[in-house]
Amino acid sequence: MSKKPNQTKQPNKPNPLRKKAEVQLADAPQAEAPARSAEELLHELQVHQVELEMQNEELRRAQLIIEESRDRYVDLYDFAPVSYLTLTHEALIAEVNLTGAALLGEERNKLINRRFSQFVAPQDRDRFHRYFMFAAQHGDRQYCELALVRGDGAVFHARLDCLHMRAGSGDSLVRIAFADITERKHAEEELRIAAIAFESQQGMIVTDPAGVILRVNQAFTRLTGYSAMEAVGQTPAMLQSERQDKDFYRRMWESLQQKRYWQGEIWNKRKDGKIYAEWLTISAVAAPDGNVSHYVGTFSEITENKEAEAEIHRLAYYDELTRLPNRRLLLDRLEQALAFSKRHLRYGAILFMDMDNFKTLNDTRGHDIGDLLLIMIAQRLHAAVREGDSIARFGGDEFVILLEELSEDVSEAIIQVGQVGEKVQEIIAAPFMLKDMEFNCTTSIGACLFGSHEESVDDLLRHADLAMYQAKKSGGNNLRFYDPAMQATLDERTAIENDLRQALAKRQFRLYYQIQVTSTRHVIGAETLLRWEHPIHGLISPLQFIPLAEETGLIVPIGLWVLHTACAQIKDWSEQPATRYLQLAVNVSPRQFRQPDFVEQIQQALAASGIDPTRLKLELTEGLVLDNVSDTIAKMLAIKALGVGFSMDDFGTGYSSLSYLKRLPLDQLKIDKSFVEDISTDPNDVVIIQTIIGMAHNLSLNVIAEGVETETQLELLNHYGCRAYQGFLFSKPVPAKEFEKLLVQFV
Repeated sequence: MSKKPNQTKQPNKPNPLRKKAEVQLADAPQAEAPARSAEELLHELQVHQVELEMQNEELRRAQLIIEESRDRYVDLYDFAPVSYLTLTHEALIAEVNLTGAALLGEERNKLINRRFSQFVAPQDRDRFHRYFMFAAQHGDRQYCELALVRGDGAVFHARLDCLHMRAGSGDSLVRIAFADITERKHAEEELRIAAIAFESQQGMIVTDPAGVILRVNQAFTRLTGYSAMEAVGQTPAMLQSERQDKDFYRRMWESLQQKRYWQGEIWNKRKDGKIYAEWLTISAVAAPDGNVSHYVGTFSEITENKEAEAEIHRLAYYDELTRLPNRRLLLDRLEQALAFSKRHLRYGAILFMDMDNFKTLNDTRGHDIGDLLLIMIAQRLHAAVREGDSIARFGGDEFVILLEELSEDVSEAIIQVGQVGEKVQEIIAAPFMLKDMEFNCTTSIGACLFGSHEESVDDLLRHADLAMYQAKKSGGNNLRFYDPAMQATLDERTAIENDLRQALAKRQFRLYYQIQVTSTRHVIGAETLLRWEHPIHGLISPLQFIPLAEETGLIVPIGLWVLHTACAQIKDWSEQPATRYLQLAVNVSPRQFRQPDFVEQIQQALAASGIDPTRLKLELTEGLVLDNVSDTIAKMLAIKALGVGFSMDDFGTGYSSLSYLKRLPLDQLKIDKSFVEDISTDPNDVVIIQTIIGMAHNLSLNVIAEGVETETQLELLNHYGCRAYQGFLFSKPVPAKEFEKLLVQFV
């Protein structure tokens, strides 16, 4: 429907009275006409003309009133707060007001002759058609609620009031008034949820600001024994057990007034007089003006759940294996200890402990034995500390002892910490009986005092951990205190780590080669050794950056670079007569070997270089081999099938098992230099070397000794049956070009 009908200016209508007078004068016989003069007739006509003009003016005023009334109707229709539309008997939109068009999110002229069902959500279209057809057939007023879809795709809930009508032409029409009720639907949903929540398993009570009970739920009746009729109009004081004094309730109401919230454990009394414990939460409900309009209390009985709650608390704050406080509880206690130390000006300390040889036990005897050791350590630690000190299992084989209320004097506090540390080391060093075996264990301890200046919990733990690392680095079974110099070392380590991350991309790594010879000084190959030429610090020792690369995972890409570079060197040497038959040994780190695609990496390196695989030898450590033996053997066999050889590096320094050794596809055992250096003075080293050589020969394995520096060592090794050597006696590690020049001396 348009806002106003088209208005076309009507031409002036002929005066009917004038026409009538003219006809009468024309038709009247002249003989019978009254004797009137022309002036009289003209006057009469003028009178009639005035009367007609007055009538026309009244008609124009009436027309204007009708048009103004129609304009008001159109405005009321278009801008009514309710949306209106008219549907034809085919459910096409015939009319719609502006409010309806805006609610549907379309321009009004684009809605005309469109099917209204296009704006009904798919899930409600069948229901709309049922209501529409019923209204059209029966002429009754029908109400329904549907989900409608706006032009932009947004869905809203609407209430539709449908009324059947007949147009002047006899066509069937359905007038629909509809409104957005989305907010009402959401409010109803919130009320349903609130009603369900109110009738939960927890007791609920609603009071006015003065504490007078207005409403309770069924759980309240079940837990207290009081019906809703008995409770409404009373105050919660009807439940008081007298176990809490007036100060308790005073503090409760102070909290409600200040924070508008209180939570805690409270003892109440049932209707039958039985006293029970409950966990109560009270929340204040604020009115729009900010004042409290209600208090809502929720509670649940905890008398029968004390044991269950204790178990939950234990799982959250205690280590399941050792029953010691866990990391979470330790951090909480450490926060409190820091506050106490600051308030009372007394020192405290933490001892960060790590078992020196726990991993070896875990790897060789299994996790069950390792767990048994941790349990026994936890039991012993209780006897080593003072009453009031805390012991926690921090994770793995790491324990932390929190010492509080030490001396006010720093020197005395250090002595106290040292005494506890010595006692801990002594009690841990006593032999452990682990099922059928005796096991000796030591511990490295890092100590850090607190109380002299502001430090965070994280800082203290990091400092103690750093001190522990220094204790372990010095050989284990030591106690070290943290000092700022350690932090400087840590900062230096961080800087080196940052540089290490860029060293590979900046091509700062180099391969050096240490010659390997027979007893007749015939060159059989070399071991590749990685060097880092730092642009500022110069040549950095592998002992400094290899462990760091291992820890950070950088050893994986670095190791891959070493592998490809070594293969390229073998390829280059294969084209020179003096180096054609040399075998090159490449060290493989545990982290590199554990990569799922390590076998594929070897295949790709061999394929890329095109070398003879027998010229490549991989050196593995005992620890690497014994970690997940079945997986290690599978990978070694796959690589062995490619033609690559294996040497076990540093043999004799670990805890090799002969049952594993005979299963490994090894070609060579490498005697560690720690046994070689004292071969002329230490009978034990002689026995170990003889045992290694004899075992290797029995297993059909070659033997090579590293760290050979004197002719005496060479003669003794040769005497005991070792036929291959490596060490400074022959050459230090050198770059490839120097290595090639060195070969001239061994021709």
